[in-house]
Formats: sequence, structure tokens, C-alpha cells
Amino acid sequence: MEFLTFDGRGIIHMSTKRYALAACLMFAGVCAAKEHTDYQKGTLLRMDSAPCGMQEKGGKSVTGELIGTDSQNKKTKEVLCQEYVLQTERVIYRIRPNDDKHPVLLPIGETAQFRLHKDKLILKVAESDDKEREYIVVSMTPRQDAPPQVASKN
Repeated sequence: MEFLTFDGRGIIHMSTKRYALAACLMFAGVCAAKEHTDYQKGTLLRMDSAPCGMQEKGGKSVTGELIGTDSQNKKTKEVLCQEYVLQTERVIYRIRPNDDKHPVLLPIGETAQFRLHKDKLILKVAESDDKEREYIVVSMTPRQDAPPQVASKN
């Protein structure tokens, strides 16, 4: 069984099965390469430092180890995390970076694009480096000055 046939005029013909397979593969490639277009827009209003835990540094002293006492020097310090206020047309989000060790400073007053995926907010800022970063939503508050929502007729 031949899948490709050549007629005398220089035209190559494909069988219907091969053509359908090629079309499916092209369609799958387009779907896989599709970027997320379901972004919402918001403005980064401000960044605050919010307490997000305690850091404890401690160790046993050399004297305590030799004598056998339990005297330990422990120092506790409050850890602060970046917390951003992201305002959309209808909601105000308070968000924190998911990566606590290497948080990126975002430009305040700039427009950001975001989408909600499962329990995370995926944010990207075009004015920065346009990379997607994960954030944790701390709170969501409806805006009091939001325009009334018009119901769509479907």
C-alpha cells in the first residue's frame, strides 16, 4: 500500500489517512504552543513588609557542651516578606511571592498581567522582565468604587 504517489505532472498525492494524520499533528502543535491569553490586568499600588514568621538561630555553647548543662543561646528574629497590593477593575488582591528566598522587586504603579491558576496567582509585568512568577493570594477585597457588572445574555 503506497501513501505517496507521483503523477507525471510533478504533483505528489497523499492518501487520506496520511493527510488526516498530518493535519492532526499540526493542530496538536498549534494547541501546545498556544500562550495563555486569559490574562487579567491590574495595577501594582504598593509594596509592604508584612510579618510572615520567625527565624530562630541558636546553638549550644562550648561550656554547656563540656559541663553538660542545657544552656543554649537562642536568638529569634521576625521575618518580613514582601506583600503587594494589586488592584483590578473590581477586586483588590494582597499577594506575596511564592519564592521567599529570592523575591523579585516589582515596579510600583505599573500595569501587571495575571491569571489565577489553581491556588496561585501567576503574574507578569511587561515593564520588568516579562517573566511569569507565582504569588500566593493573601486576601481578596471587592472594590467599593467598582462599576456595576452587566450580566451577559447568552
